[in-house]
Amino acid sequence: FGKTWAATDAAKANSDSARENVELQKDLIVLSVKENYFLQLLSSRLVVVSAQAVDRSELNLKSARGFYEVGRRPKFDVTRAEVDVANARVALIRAQNSVSLARIGLNQAMGIAINAPTRIKDTLAYEHVEFDKDKLVTEALRQRPEYKQARLRSDAAEATVRQNFRDFFPGLFGVGSVGAGNVQNDFQGQGGNNQPGVFTTQTHDWQIGLELRWSIFDGGNKIARYREAKALLEAAQAGVRDTELQIWQQVGQAYVNVVAAEEQIGAAQKAVESAQENFRLSQGRFDAGVGTIIELTDAQLALTQAQATEAQALSDYRVAIARLERSLARR
Repeated sequence: FGKTWAATDAAKANSDSARENVELQKDLIVLSVKENYFLQLLSSRLVVVSAQAVDRSELNLKSARGFYEVGRRPKFDVTRAEVDVANARVALIRAQNSVSLARIGLNQAMGIAINAPTRIKDTLAYEHVEFDKDKLVTEALRQRPEYKQARLRSDAAEATVRQNFRDFFPGLFGVGSVGAGNVQNDFQGQGGNNQPGVFTTQTHDWQIGLELRWSIFDGGNKIARYREAKALLEAAQAGVRDTELQIWQQVGQAYVNVVAAEEQIGAAQKAVESAQENFRLSQGRFDAGVGTIIELTDAQLALTQAQATEAQALSDYRVAIARLERSLARR
């Protein structure tokens, strides 16, 4: 009555669901590697920014000492420049330490020894990536393993409902047996020998047939299991819809984050240009004796922060793309 077929369908759907869980873990590993890759690129870029800040601070200190020695600047300018050099060197040490930590994270994500001297190619540059907004959700629903899992769980639950419903019918079984035996027969001797005798005959028996087994009284157990299966099916169907809505939300948010991160890159690059020009002017004013050391160090700090913000914006953009690709199950 289809009981075995329904059980097979449920088992197959559960097997496919487990297989999709493997694909889900692959997607998460890919995203983790990408995020740690861009984190290491950002850390390396911040080392360059910090090293440039140290060079500028040392140049300012050299200028301040020269002006102080000829009596054109007070001692305050020298001490302020020395503080800036020390702070810049501390920032450089922290940036270098961040590179080491980022390398450990990347090695772990790739599944290799954390002390492996991994070296990666610097791709932290702006490159526009085009996405068709109207097709993103469709692509995600077609490829996301979470959605496939939810649908397979629903299929398994539906097959379980069929199986429990068919338990109300009797079970049909084929039965058969085969056997062999010996039969002894008496006979009377003839001629000069009138003694009785015995001979043995071997026989074979075959039996084949069908049986219907039907458990009528089970205390309502079958009815309870059937109702439970229907409730689980409704929950699985609701899970499919919930997963679908979550994917819509994740794809929409990921796309908005990509657009926002891309816009931030342009603003950050403009800020770097303005900070470079401001530092150049402040340095000229200081060398001409009309600017103060505070004005110069503020311009130096603003330039360093603008460069760091630009690097962060580039990294955020690449990470946002990686997360959008994850929401689409792209690798």
